[in-house]
Amino acid sequence: MIELHSYPTANGLKVMVLLEELGLAWRHVDVNIRLGEQFTAAHLRLSPNNKIPALVDPDGPGGRPIALMESNAILVYLAE
Repeated sequence: MIELHSYPTANGLKVMVLLEELGLAWRHVDVNIRLGEQFTAAHLRLSPNNKIPALVDPDGPGGRPIALMESNAILVYLAE
């Protein structure tokens, strides 16, 4: 199941909308930017630029897990 690490910002919401429109199985992992959770070590492993959203697909290319950051890159990945 795809994990979307995000907060309800414009960039996070556009990824959520596409995930729903594509009918993919996904779950939301809240990253509260008001509390600075984007600076935690766990989040920085997914998004070294400390931004949201970040996406983890355990069944990425070749069946290998992939982590992506930057909303537009995530949208292109999901569309492909």
